[in-house]
Amino acid sequence: MKHPVDVHVGKRIRHRRWMNGTTQQQLAEAVGIKFQQIQKYETGMNRVSASRLWDIAKVLGVNVSFFFEGLDAPVTTDATGTDMPGDILTDKEALELLRSYYAIPENQRRRLFDLARVLSEAA
Repeated sequence: MKHPVDVHVGKRIRHRRWMNGTTQQQLAEAVGIKFQQIQKYETGMNRVSASRLWDIAKVLGVNVSFFFEGLDAPVTTDATGTDMPGDILTDKEALELLRSYYAIPENQRRRLFDLARVLSEAA
């Protein structure tokens, strides 16, 4: 049976790996294991040991605490009345949007940001 903490840590590994553009194979090779083990970690099927989590954190460029952030965060309601997950980084669409946003040149990105702010205020 999967423990909720293992599932949460696995999701955080997957999302950080995805944000970095790292494949399961690349992460596995960097920490010295098979990619199937990364799959098991990411689904919460297998628990990640402290030393392995340390290695994964180094490869993905985060502190170990990153994997536990948002663990007890409830769903909150923002100023517009929209329900948002306590940890927005667990939403694949939000991650894809962030990745695309930062791929845009800075001057265009600022204009897009201003447009998004105006649209959200008008909604």
